[in-house]
Amino acid sequence: MALQWRDTSERYGIVSRGLHWGMAVLLALQFLGMGLKLAVGRTPLTSFFVSNHAPLGVLLLVLCVLRIGWGLANARRRPRQRRDLLGRLALAGHGALYLLMLLVPTLALLRLYGSGRGFRPYGIELIAPSERKLEWTELPAELLHGELAWVMLALIAGHVAMALLHRFWWRDGVLARMWGGRARARRPAASADEMPA
Repeated sequence: MALQWRDTSERYGIVSRGLHWGMAVLLALQFLGMGLKLAVGRTPLTSFFVSNHAPLGVLLLVLCVLRIGWGLANARRRPRQRRDLLGRLALAGHGALYLLMLLVPTLALLRLYGSGRGFRPYGIELIAPSERKLEWTELPAELLHGELAWVMLALIAGHVAMALLHRFWWRDGVLARMWGGRARARRPAASADEMPA
Protein backbone atom coordinates (compact mmCIF):
# COMPACT_ATOMS: atom_id res chain seq x y z
CA MET A 1 0.00 0.00 0.00
CA ALA A 2 1.50 3.36 -1.07
CA LEU A 3 2.01 6.08 1.50
CA GLN A 4 -0.51 8.89 1.28
CA TRP A 5 1.62 12.05 1.49
CA ARG A 6 -1.08 14.63 0.85
CA ASP A 7 -4.35 15.12 2.65
CA THR A 8 -7.61 13.85 1.19
CA SER A 9 -11.25 14.46 2.00
CA GLU A 10 -11.18 11.19 3.98
CA ARG A 11 -8.11 11.67 6.16
CA TYR A 12 -4.87 13.57 6.67
CA GLY A 13 -1.74 12.46 4.82
CA ILE A 14 1.52 11.34 6.38
CA VAL A 15 3.05 14.85 6.34
CA SER A 16 0.13 16.41 8.23
CA ARG A 17 0.03 13.50 10.67
CA GLY A 18 3.81 13.59 11.19
CA LEU A 19 3.76 17.33 11.91
CA HIS A 20 0.76 16.97 14.24
CA TRP A 21 2.11 14.09 16.32
CA GLY A 22 5.71 15.32 16.26
CA MET A 23 4.61 18.68 17.63
CA ALA A 24 2.41 16.91 20.19
CA VAL A 25 5.46 15.03 21.54
CA LEU A 26 7.61 18.19 21.64
CA LEU A 27 4.87 20.18 23.37
CA ALA A 28 4.44 17.37 25.92
CA LEU A 29 8.19 17.52 26.64
CA GLN A 30 8.03 21.30 27.04
CA PHE A 31 5.14 21.18 29.51
CA LEU A 32 6.56 18.17 31.35
CA GLY A 33 9.81 20.03 31.92
CA MET A 34 8.16 23.22 33.12
CA GLY A 35 5.72 21.24 35.29
CA LEU A 36 8.60 19.35 36.91
CA LYS A 37 10.47 22.59 37.48
CA LEU A 38 7.46 24.08 39.26
CA ALA A 39 6.78 20.91 41.25
CA VAL A 40 10.28 19.92 42.39
CA GLY A 41 12.52 22.89 41.59
CA ARG A 42 16.01 22.58 40.10
CA THR A 43 17.24 19.00 39.87
CA PRO A 44 19.48 17.32 37.28
CA LEU A 45 16.33 16.08 35.50
CA THR A 46 14.62 19.47 35.43
CA SER A 47 17.91 21.11 34.42
CA PHE A 48 17.97 18.83 31.36
CA PHE A 49 14.46 19.97 30.38
CA VAL A 50 15.13 23.64 31.15
CA SER A 51 18.37 23.69 29.16
CA ASN A 52 16.53 22.28 26.13
CA HIS A 53 13.41 24.42 26.54
CA ALA A 54 14.44 27.33 24.29
CA PRO A 55 15.91 25.21 21.45
CA LEU A 56 12.79 23.01 21.46
CA GLY A 57 10.66 26.15 21.41
CA VAL A 58 12.42 27.33 18.25
CA LEU A 59 11.95 23.91 16.66
CA LEU A 60 8.25 24.06 17.54
CA LEU A 61 7.97 27.51 15.97
CA VAL A 62 9.58 26.28 12.74
CA LEU A 63 7.35 23.19 12.67
CA CYS A 64 4.27 25.34 13.28
CA VAL A 65 5.12 27.59 10.33
CA LEU A 66 5.70 24.50 8.15
CA ARG A 67 2.43 23.03 9.36
CA ILE A 68 0.50 26.18 8.50
CA GLY A 69 2.10 26.28 5.05
CA TRP A 70 1.34 22.60 4.44
CA GLY A 71 -2.21 23.09 5.68
CA LEU A 72 -2.76 26.00 3.30
CA ALA A 73 -1.32 23.98 0.41
CA ASN A 74 -3.77 21.16 1.22
CA ALA A 75 -6.74 23.30 2.26
CA ARG A 76 -9.05 22.15 -0.54
CA ARG A 77 -8.08 18.51 -0.13
CA ARG A 78 -8.57 18.19 3.64
CA PRO A 79 -11.52 16.62 5.47
CA ARG A 80 -14.37 19.14 5.70
CA GLN A 81 -15.20 20.80 9.00
CA ARG A 82 -18.74 20.58 10.29
CA ARG A 83 -20.75 23.75 9.63
CA ASP A 84 -22.79 23.74 12.84
CA LEU A 85 -21.96 25.40 16.18
CA LEU A 86 -19.66 22.54 17.19
CA GLY A 87 -17.75 22.90 13.92
CA ARG A 88 -17.37 26.66 14.41
CA LEU A 89 -16.15 26.12 17.97
CA ALA A 90 -13.63 23.54 16.73
CA LEU A 91 -12.41 26.00 14.10
CA ALA A 92 -12.03 28.73 16.76
CA GLY A 93 -10.19 26.34 19.08
CA HIS A 94 -7.77 25.27 16.36
CA GLY A 95 -7.22 28.91 15.38
CA ALA A 96 -6.44 29.85 18.99
CA LEU A 97 -4.01 26.92 19.28
CA TYR A 98 -2.15 27.93 16.13
CA LEU A 99 -2.01 31.54 17.27
CA LEU A 100 -0.53 30.54 20.62
CA MET A 101 1.91 28.06 19.02
CA LEU A 102 3.25 31.03 17.04
CA LEU A 103 3.00 33.69 19.75
CA VAL A 104 4.49 31.87 22.77
CA PRO A 105 7.89 31.04 21.20
CA THR A 106 8.00 34.42 19.42
CA LEU A 107 7.65 36.16 22.79
CA ALA A 108 10.49 34.03 24.15
CA LEU A 109 12.68 35.05 21.20
CA LEU A 110 11.82 38.71 21.86
CA ARG A 111 12.87 38.26 25.48
CA LEU A 112 16.17 36.71 24.41
CA TYR A 113 16.74 39.48 21.86
CA GLY A 114 16.14 42.15 24.48
CA SER A 115 18.38 40.48 27.07
CA GLY A 116 21.53 40.92 24.97
CA ARG A 117 22.67 37.38 25.82
CA GLY A 118 22.45 36.01 22.29
CA PHE A 119 20.96 32.69 21.28
CA ARG A 120 22.49 29.79 19.33
CA PRO A 121 20.07 26.85 19.18
CA TYR A 122 21.61 23.75 17.57
CA GLY A 123 24.77 25.77 16.86
CA ILE A 124 22.93 28.25 14.60
CA GLU A 125 23.24 31.86 15.73
CA LEU A 126 19.74 33.31 15.69
CA ILE A 127 20.47 36.25 17.98
CA ALA A 128 23.96 37.73 18.30
CA PRO A 129 25.14 38.74 21.78
CA SER A 130 24.91 42.46 22.40
CA GLU A 131 25.94 45.01 25.04
CA ARG A 132 22.56 46.70 25.06
CA LYS A 133 19.39 45.59 26.84
CA LEU A 134 15.97 46.37 25.38
CA GLU A 135 13.44 46.34 28.18
CA TRP A 136 10.56 47.12 25.80
CA THR A 137 11.05 43.68 24.22
CA GLU A 138 11.85 41.86 27.45
CA LEU A 139 8.93 43.12 29.53
CA PRO A 140 5.98 41.91 27.40
CA ALA A 141 7.66 38.55 26.94
CA GLU A 142 8.38 38.29 30.65
CA LEU A 143 4.73 39.06 31.45
CA LEU A 144 3.07 36.91 28.78
CA HIS A 145 5.27 33.99 27.67
CA GLY A 146 4.57 31.67 30.62
CA GLU A 147 0.96 32.71 31.14
CA LEU A 148 0.03 32.23 27.48
CA ALA A 149 1.83 28.88 27.50
CA TRP A 150 -0.47 27.67 30.30
CA VAL A 151 -3.48 28.95 28.34
CA MET A 152 -2.17 26.91 25.41
CA LEU A 153 -1.93 23.84 27.68
CA ALA A 154 -5.58 24.33 28.67
CA LEU A 155 -6.55 24.50 24.98
CA ILE A 156 -4.50 21.37 24.28
CA ALA A 157 -6.32 19.57 27.10
CA GLY A 158 -9.63 20.64 25.55
CA HIS A 159 -8.42 19.46 22.14
CA VAL A 160 -7.52 16.03 23.55
CA ALA A 161 -10.83 15.82 25.43
CA MET A 162 -12.79 16.57 22.25
CA ALA A 163 -10.75 14.01 20.27
CA LEU A 164 -11.61 11.39 22.91
CA LEU A 165 -15.29 12.38 22.76
CA HIS A 166 -15.24 11.94 18.99
CA ARG A 167 -13.62 8.53 19.40
CA PHE A 168 -15.48 7.00 22.33
CA TRP A 169 -18.79 8.88 22.60
CA TRP A 170 -19.76 9.99 19.11
CA ARG A 171 -17.70 7.31 17.33
CA ASP A 172 -17.77 9.40 14.17
CA GLY A 173 -14.30 8.59 12.83
CA VAL A 174 -12.90 12.12 13.30
CA LEU A 175 -9.91 10.95 15.38
CA ALA A 176 -9.07 8.27 12.79
CA ARG A 177 -8.46 11.02 10.22
CA MET A 178 -5.41 12.21 12.18
CA TRP A 179 -4.51 8.86 13.72
CA GLY A 180 -4.02 7.34 10.30
CA GLY A 181 -6.72 4.69 10.29
CA ARG A 182 -9.81 4.57 8.16
CA ALA A 183 -12.55 6.89 9.39
CA ARG A 184 -15.58 4.79 10.22
CA ALA A 185 -18.68 6.50 11.50
CA ARG A 186 -20.89 4.78 14.05
CA ARG A 187 -23.64 2.75 12.43
CA PRO A 188 -27.07 4.29 12.83
CA ALA A 189 -29.45 2.53 15.19
CA ALA A 190 -31.22 -0.41 13.57
CA SER A 191 -34.85 0.07 12.61
CA ALA A 192 -37.55 -2.25 13.92
CA ASP A 193 -37.63 -4.36 10.75
CA GLU A 194 -33.83 -4.86 10.92
CA MET A 195 -33.90 -6.13 14.50
CA PRO A 196 -33.22 -9.87 14.86
CA ALA A 197 -36.26 -11.96 15.78
